[in-house]
Amino acid sequence: MSAASTAESADFRGPLDITRAATVVLDAESTVIGWSPAASELLGYGPSDALGRPLTTFLSVRPAGGTLPAEASGAAGPGPGPPSLVGNEIHVARTRDGRELLVATATCPLPGAAGASGSGTPDRILVAAEVEALLHWESRIALLQGLATQSPVGLAIYDTDLRLSWSNTAYEREMGQPLAAFRGKRAEELYGAGSFVTPGYPHTLAGVMRQVLDTGEPVLDLHFRGQPPSDPGRDHLWSCAYYRLEDAHGHALGVCEDAFDITDRYRVQERLTLLVEAGRRIGTVLDVATTAEEIADVAVPDFAATVRVDVTRAAVTGETAAVGSPADMTLLRVAERSAPGSGTPDPGLPASGPTETGRTDPGRPGASPTVTDSPDPGRPDTGPTGSGPTGSGPTATARGPAGPGGTNSPGGPGGPRQPYPPVDYPPGSPQNRSLSSGGLVLDEGTLVVPLRTGGGILGLVTFDRGEGSDTSGRTPGPDRATTFDNGEVALADELAARAAVCIDNARRYTRERTASLALQRQLLPHHLPPQSAVETAYRYLPADDVTGVGGDWFDVIPLSGTRVGLVVGDVVGHGLQAAATMGRLRTSVRAFAQLDMAPDELLTRLDDLVGQPAEDRSDACGGAVETYDVTTGATCLYAVYDPVSRRCVMARAGHLPPAIVGPGGEVSFPDLPAGPPLGLGGLPFESMEIDLPVGSLLALFTDGLVEARDHDIGRGLDTLGQVLGDRSASLEELCDRAVSELVPGGTSADDTALLLVRTRALGADRVADWELTAEPVSVGRARELATGQLEAWGLEELVFATQLVVSELVTNAVRYAGGPLGLRLIRDRTLVCEVADTGHTSPHLRHSAADDEGGRGLFIVAQLVQRWGTRYTPTGKTIWTEQALPSAEAG
Repeated sequence: MSAASTAESADFRGPLDITRAATVVLDAESTVIGWSPAASELLGYGPSDALGRPLTTFLSVRPAGGTLPAEASGAAGPGPGPPSLVGNEIHVARTRDGRELLVATATCPLPGAAGASGSGTPDRILVAAEVEALLHWESRIALLQGLATQSPVGLAIYDTDLRLSWSNTAYEREMGQPLAAFRGKRAEELYGAGSFVTPGYPHTLAGVMRQVLDTGEPVLDLHFRGQPPSDPGRDHLWSCAYYRLEDAHGHALGVCEDAFDITDRYRVQERLTLLVEAGRRIGTVLDVATTAEEIADVAVPDFAATVRVDVTRAAVTGETAAVGSPADMTLLRVAERSAPGSGTPDPGLPASGPTETGRTDPGRPGASPTVTDSPDPGRPDTGPTGSGPTGSGPTATARGPAGPGGTNSPGGPGGPRQPYPPVDYPPGSPQNRSLSSGGLVLDEGTLVVPLRTGGGILGLVTFDRGEGSDTSGRTPGPDRATTFDNGEVALADELAARAAVCIDNARRYTRERTASLALQRQLLPHHLPPQSAVETAYRYLPADDVTGVGGDWFDVIPLSGTRVGLVVGDVVGHGLQAAATMGRLRTSVRAFAQLDMAPDELLTRLDDLVGQPAEDRSDACGGAVETYDVTTGATCLYAVYDPVSRRCVMARAGHLPPAIVGPGGEVSFPDLPAGPPLGLGGLPFESMEIDLPVGSLLALFTDGLVEARDHDIGRGLDTLGQVLGDRSASLEELCDRAVSELVPGGTSADDTALLLVRTRALGADRVADWELTAEPVSVGRARELATGQLEAWGLEELVFATQLVVSELVTNAVRYAGGPLGLRLIRDRTLVCEVADTGHTSPHLRHSAADDEGGRGLFIVAQLVQRWGTRYTPTGKTIWTEQALPSAEAG
């Protein structure tokens, strides 16, 4: 805007003001005897052209067409013109160049002219201005009048001493009294307790207005918080603007204040901000207790002074939400937060009370946990670390932090982080009424909102309003009342609805993960029992952090003759389907191993089982389901170690060979014949027999341990060999080092299984064997040898039963098989008795008829021993039995 237009807009003299209007002096005969420069500018006639001529020469009542133009006549009803021009005469003026102008005129008689009637004597003055200019001026006047009487914006003028000199009607309403009652007062006297909350400006009214007076720079949208005299005890928030008032010469006259009450808008904005914050902070992890703590943290202190979150026990443990009466639900206090200096009685925990810091004391009964002690919620724990006989489960990690569902997390399979106290609300309390009705309850300063989802109730959220200053460090908002208005009730309902969805998701996650971990723990060994043949340790890390299950597996299988079967396998894929497939394969391997099959034969049988055509699958509705079978392509390594001969026989189906560390620390990866993965068929499996000195280390692992995106298998095998080469470390330490070196952070793109085995040998003093001929006399000889050996071992209690067993087994070998015969006794955790012959027919247990002369011997043997069975060898078979040692020997 130019300087000229700015000056024009600031000139509030009316167009008919004699100092600026076209002015004409007339005598009694309406002859022009005076002509102002403004008249010359308006009509184009100079004084010499106008003086002495009648007024009608320049003005006519009607234009040439006989009617007033539309803009002059208006539509406001009868009269000579628009309502704003009533009192002025409307004429059509003819300019010197022939144009017609619509002008408004006013006349004023001159004093003393009433008695003078001569020509040339001044009688009256006529002023004229364009109608358009007059209408524009009238609108400006109406604007000023509206600001003074109708505007909702409070306007006030302070003089240079910062005393109030004028205010409009809106300002008077805020003050609750007329202007005369507070004119001349300073700003601090009117709003002494208020202050500006906008950063970067003085906090007081006087400071801001003095700054504007001194600098002349206007300020806009400063937020002022205070209590108006018309509404004491309740803070309001205004958006204020200040600018300096100056006279025509630029001298400061004072400061004008524009103030608009934005309390309601601020509250709406606060609620929207709180909703946005809730969407960002609530439900960050799939954990019930963490979600409850998040809603309490979001709502305190901005929305309520105290927030208590009670969740049903079913939701914490991952069960279905309660849908019946309140008696069907047990509520647990999962989270509680209070603003500093605030607190209200808790009807659910009568003995509890907020501490000075506003958080409940964990040491008292009914205390809720604090967020500061919560574990890292970023990833779920897959279970405790397993370690041979002392391991608690197969879902073991490298001792990483527990997360949702771990032993430190509420609602997880391992139990709550710490016990959450049950709450019991008395009848008539807002919480009890909310549970009974299933809806929210507002009772003065307490608002109870149920956590509803899917027709069930997951818990309650109690919002309490309390008094106390906001010391949270954030800019405090306008002071709230001790009750909740309709907008705040709707906001609380929305917060609870969002929290309920997140808690329900966490509940479903907890339920599914609990089921997944239960499946995994049933499919993998709960612990590895101690073995005389080997010492073991293991680690298992599934790649699926959500379910905590995977397709890798391992097992240690006790076999006859103190031997032990070692197996590790890998199923294609991850998750529940891979875990289920792994369970089928592990069960099959165990079943085949109990038949004392050689490793290559066992893999052949397993390959035949996997390669069988899959039955047509369809869902319950008859639709097709995924037909991809993750069993095909699975890999497996199976080894059998005999502590008597110290030899290990192994075969593999597409799996990586094991690592063998000798007693001196030398590491090797045997060139074990590589068979095809299971289910592919086409090539036979081959076994390899290796001598393992006492103290040798055997490492069975899956490719997830040694292969990663940033390095190949060769580098991983080298790293594993370096770790395993430390002979001074225990198996547990070696497991931890291998995982930390090869799977940093405890996570990998593939499931990881590691089984470490250190071999042992049975001493010669614990094994006795003899060779016998296939003659009847050998039966007595066998009894004598067995009796003598048992007496040497101090096992006289087992002599009678062992004589019967040896007699029956040797008699059967002499009668039905050929020689030479072998008799072996092994004193281990049980007494093992083995009789070997060259026959290939296995005896069968049967019930003899009353008139049968034979067939009862093997039945008697089965009653005397714990287990018995047949093991086939390249030269024949071996019948073996196991007897429990006397309690003193077993201990």
